[in-house]
Amino acid sequence: MCGIALVVSGCRLDLSSLHVDARAPSPHPVHEHLEFSIDDLEAALRRRGPDSLGGVKVFISSISSNPGEEQQFECFVERVDCGVAFQNQNDQHEMENGRILHSHDSCSSLISGAQFYFLGATLQLRGLNPIVQPLMDASRNVLVYNGEIFGGIHVEYHQNDAEALMQALGNCCASNVSLDTNTCLGECKRESTIVDVLSNIQGPWAIIYFAVSAKTLWFGRDAFGRRSLLVHWPTVVDSRFLLSSVSPASSMFHDSGHDNDNGTCEVSFWEELPCGIYSISFDAQSTDGCLVGEVKRHEWTNESLKELVEWKRTCIVPKPGDISSSYHEDLLSQHESNSACLHNLQSVPEGIRAPVSTPAEILLDALRKSLIRRTSLYTIFQGTTSASRKAELGPVAILFSGGLDSMTLAALLDECLDACYEIDLLNVSFDGCSAPDRISAKAGVQELTRIAPLRRWKLVEIDADLSNLTSETKHVMSLINPANTYMDLNIGIALWLASGGDGWIYESIDKDDKFHRRVKYKSQAKILLVGSGADEQCAGYGRHRTKYRQGGYASA
Repeated sequence: MCGIALVVSGCRLDLSSLHVDARAPSPHPVHEHLEFSIDDLEAALRRRGPDSLGGVKVFISSISSNPGEEQQFECFVERVDCGVAFQNQNDQHEMENGRILHSHDSCSSLISGAQFYFLGATLQLRGLNPIVQPLMDASRNVLVYNGEIFGGIHVEYHQNDAEALMQALGNCCASNVSLDTNTCLGECKRESTIVDVLSNIQGPWAIIYFAVSAKTLWFGRDAFGRRSLLVHWPTVVDSRFLLSSVSPASSMFHDSGHDNDNGTCEVSFWEELPCGIYSISFDAQSTDGCLVGEVKRHEWTNESLKELVEWKRTCIVPKPGDISSSYHEDLLSQHESNSACLHNLQSVPEGIRAPVSTPAEILLDALRKSLIRRTSLYTIFQGTTSASRKAELGPVAILFSGGLDSMTLAALLDECLDACYEIDLLNVSFDGCSAPDRISAKAGVQELTRIAPLRRWKLVEIDADLSNLTSETKHVMSLINPANTYMDLNIGIALWLASGGDGWIYESIDKDDKFHRRVKYKSQAKILLVGSGADEQCAGYGRHRTKYRQGGYASA
């Protein structure tokens, strides 16, 4: 996935519609209370986007005018080199070690200006040509995007998802959107709005988009929160408005949750942006000359999505009739009847046979289609990899424990991916070969080899010792921030180590594949698949069966 960020300074936000407590900008220079520098933010994002890292500067200024005159604004957009935010030495801004330094207050009675610094680190999965974020179109609109598009917006086979999205957003009404009806209230009267486009995206996403002509900033993430986006609303401590995929490690000490010297608990610097679509319209100026932006949250316009988001379970415990013995007898009788029907269907010619799908088949078909969308080779960006290396490198890896989730994904992936490609199975163990997950992973590989003998499965054994992960723990804490419990850390450490793909494999040293040696190996896969939640959703743990034996459905 990619890394995106935005740093906004020199303006005031009206957060009244969100019920967020924000303070006025501090009169002190920004550099006196910076929590982290631009360099820190770039370093945090670079790990998420190894293919490219870029920046774009946008500056909105209010032209000096006499009291009572209509306000006029100028907007400047400039692409900047990585690590350099503001290169213009003629204005009041300077760069020093990646920090934005101001020579006067953020709000001026002479000239009011807001500065936007967009950062985009790209891990490119699609498109024939390499791209560099942030993207800019002919109208100077700016986009940074972390996500995938599987439907809702047409993406050509040669296109990158972000390019297709940029084109779709450029054809929309970007401002004056009614909060009640999400329709365009401006002069353009275009049929679709940005809210419509984002509501119809099928797939995980987080976005930051600036419509220059409308002076409106759009940001948000999909309804299920499948891509991270952190927010820092302006405070007295730091008057900037910040968005980022990940928290820089240098800002972590404010999120520790420990009491400070005064005995009071510090407020978290970052918070997770609630799922949804947000906009900030910068078209007003306060009495003290500071540019003001009004923050709004918009409702989803896709009716199916709204219904899914608003759905709530009304009944958890089964009804009395569902847990009676006669109910189970009815199920058994129904199963035997279905089996007899299926047996009779075998004698019917396939041309006139009606399709019969069991719930398990429907689920497997949905999983298979989901995998195909994510792993279709013609859409995977190969960059400058040579043709010979493309045949060797497996573009997809699986975080593999040998359990139900990962075994199902591996078996289905084998059906979706050409047999010439290797599949890396990434397994983490904190107890060497004796760990249960390592034992089940080895057994799982044997089973996969039996059912898919043409595939070359690579079990990548990643060994770790929790007592020697002090520096790694600090880094992972910054990655999972603002989550900070021990369970969050344990899950995060395991996922982080596995996704690194740095471990050991056994390779054959003879023609008959009887003798092997353990060698160092690092997976080059750009797409990682992880299955999680099946045991929780389907009562797959041993304790579920124990509870069921003890007290039936109600206990389980």
